[in-house]
Amino acid sequence: MIYTIIDVETTGQGNRMTEISVFKYDGTAVIDEFTSLVNPNSYIPEHITALTGIDNALVADAPYFEDIAQDILSITSDAIFVAHNVNFDFNVINGEFKRLGIDFTRKKLCTVRLSRKLLPGHRSYSLGKLCNDLNINLVDRHRARGDAEATTILFELLLKQPEADAVFSEFLNKNSREATLPPNLPKSSFEALPNSAGIYYFKNKKGKVIYVGKAKDIKKRVLSHFYSKTKKAQDMVRETGDIDFEISGSELVALLMEDAAIKHHFPIYNKAAKRTIQSFSIFSYEDRKGILHLASNKGRLVPNPIITFYNVRDVRSFMEKLCAKYNLCPKYCHLQEAVSECSHYSIKNCNGICRNKESVEAYNNRVLEAIYDISDHKDDIVFKEKGRTSNEEAFVLIKGGDYMGYGFIEKTETISHIDDLQTFLIPQKDNIDIQKILRPRLMKL
Repeated sequence: MIYTIIDVETTGQGNRMTEISVFKYDGTAVIDEFTSLVNPNSYIPEHITALTGIDNALVADAPYFEDIAQDILSITSDAIFVAHNVNFDFNVINGEFKRLGIDFTRKKLCTVRLSRKLLPGHRSYSLGKLCNDLNINLVDRHRARGDAEATTILFELLLKQPEADAVFSEFLNKNSREATLPPNLPKSSFEALPNSAGIYYFKNKKGKVIYVGKAKDIKKRVLSHFYSKTKKAQDMVRETGDIDFEISGSELVALLMEDAAIKHHFPIYNKAAKRTIQSFSIFSYEDRKGILHLASNKGRLVPNPIITFYNVRDVRSFMEKLCAKYNLCPKYCHLQEAVSECSHYSIKNCNGICRNKESVEAYNNRVLEAIYDISDHKDDIVFKEKGRTSNEEAFVLIKGGDYMGYGFIEKTETISHIDDLQTFLIPQKDNIDIQKILRPRLMKL
């Protein structure tokens, strides 16, 4: 069996390659080697230069990846791709080939995961610390050739372990997930994940939550993170040392649980959830003629909103439906701007307030009806959801228009009044993110 033991250095941001080293190994000795700097055609940040010693001047005259692509294809052909944290190095190389329109597929082995299995008991399995523990001479740390050479010595040691044949066969099994799991994640943590709806927590080696996600199928969704080629996903899975989960029963409850968990833990990789959500609110005002207008604006500019949405499209769609239902004038609902008369009068949607064909009082009464209809959703509402087991139901409680939380209840329990749910309620805080989650359901009432 032939192996190619590989290390790459990159620009960090964007993961463009700056150096590659490949040692071709036949199980006994190194039979070929390829090492080269690579011009990434992008800027190398100073902190990367401080780590690797590779700066923009050093790679200025180096070949571009397309110039060495054939060399890499040739030396890795019919060989198993080996690296310390193999998914990182493989994804970098695969990404470079994809830019050239070339499909790059190889069987993979990870020396981090192999070391954890065959050389248990080390406090750290980073290349530097593992080499130090095993007395492997690591020269030029964070340079491709130095790291690849040390990984080759480590790999040779792994091959000599008593259970090597069985472990290597298991890891190379096409159906094995070992090659795709993060290097610091125990297989047992992944296997414990359910194929159920809920939320999951990525934790680092110290047990700190670094990411919270929700899914209809937790195990399937978690696995997709391991295949992701984005820098954020690759950084996150490298840092992951454990994964925990909570079953929700339904996707709606999972969304609510996810929001609460993110606001409790503030995970570093949930940056999207930390962004301020732009809201848009509908409000009313009376003009100098005494006509009531319905208009919309950014939520922060509306002191007394009638109803709030989270994108302009939903606001306009809602206003159009309101106009049709109550025969309101598009001009006075600000759906048609800078016109003296609306175009809907000719097709009977507007009763003619904009043409003085209808009294202000009659028109305003319909506007008030519409406002009352919008405001009428501030009742006590219970959404029934699928439970975590066949004997259970979940519920989401809204009282007086405010989100109170969610809960789980056995189907054998007798509930005669909404207040009976308090015993089973898991209280939560209302916020703008929760309102965005619940708005689609409320609109269907």
